[in-house]
Amino acid sequence: MNKNKRQAIFTRLRDDNPNPQTELNYTSHYELLVAVALSAQATDVSVNKATDKLFPVANTPQQILDLGLEGLKSYIKTIGLYNSKAENVIKAAKILVDQHNGLVPNNREALEALPGVGRKTANVVLNTAFRQVAMAVDTHIFRWSNRTKVAPGKDVLAVEQKLLKFVPKEFLLDAHHWMILHGRYTCLARKPRCGSCIIEDLCEYKQKVYD
Repeated sequence: MNKNKRQAIFTRLRDDNPNPQTELNYTSHYELLVAVALSAQATDVSVNKATDKLFPVANTPQQILDLGLEGLKSYIKTIGLYNSKAENVIKAAKILVDQHNGLVPNNREALEALPGVGRKTANVVLNTAFRQVAMAVDTHIFRWSNRTKVAPGKDVLAVEQKLLKFVPKEFLLDAHHWMILHGRYTCLARKPRCGSCIIEDLCEYKQKVYD
């Protein structure tokens, strides 16, 4: 995959969707943090169904603490791994109240110090909430990067580092959203929709599917 192909790929993705957004519902930095933490090994749809009921009741760290562990669980019990996720959200809310005046920090070290917040979640928050250059590599982006050969790597960190290196600078802020949406709806895991793909002629995947 050369520089010109990468430029053409992201130009097409941008032209097709000039203002890409996360599919998680949120109205504040804290809502985004909670939604992303809850989305681990769960779909955005399932998270939205839960948070659409939770956030009108509790959408600040203090309100989450006031809701309590069992109260929080009652709202998110339809989400996978909800027991451990609820415990992490409560613990993180306590840290945000005690150490950050109830505000979501805008740096990686402080974010990753929060229970339930790993590198991927921190990257999403830094990029989506604070518009910092960060590349959150989930299963869709990992697959997409390796299939297309835009940024192949043996693990998510290797792919993240290659994307930051190889994605043209003008596309870095929104590349995460374009890739995840393309991986979610076009470059599917079991049967990619190559015949309806806007970058099919640029992609270097050798086992393309057209039926």
